[in-house]
Amino acid sequence: MDLTLTSPALLFPAISLMLVAYTTRFRTISERIRILHAQYSQTPTDIIVGQIRTLRKRVYLIRNMQACGVASFFLCVFCLFTLFAGNLFLSKLIFVTSLVLLMISLIFSFWEVLLSVHALELQLSDIEKHLNVARDFSK
Repeated sequence: MDLTLTSPALLFPAISLMLVAYTTRFRTISERIRILHAQYSQTPTDIIVGQIRTLRKRVYLIRNMQACGVASFFLCVFCLFTLFAGNLFLSKLIFVTSLVLLMISLIFSFWEVLLSVHALELQLSDIEKHLNVARDFSK
């Protein structure tokens, strides 16, 4: 396989957009944590505790997603330098490492989505519990 300057350069827009999405996720979660903290201070419930635990895991996953994404981006740039220097073997090694880090970042992203679904299930179970109680009283 030939590795040219265009190969690592093709990843630049993808990684950039991915990092923007990760930053948006982080910002949204940090806002949600602040809201839940205020709610917990007023009315502590098990649902809020479960939400906060899940959000803590998600924050760490997003940190890892961003770290792998940034490292992948850095290695793409470094790969370009090694290509300019004419070291094809090192360039290929660096590019493959960049791709592996990108895949790890995507795995973390998928894991974070699964945790997000779990958090939504907690919220929905609380609503369903209240709906069932309301139905029992209406009978």
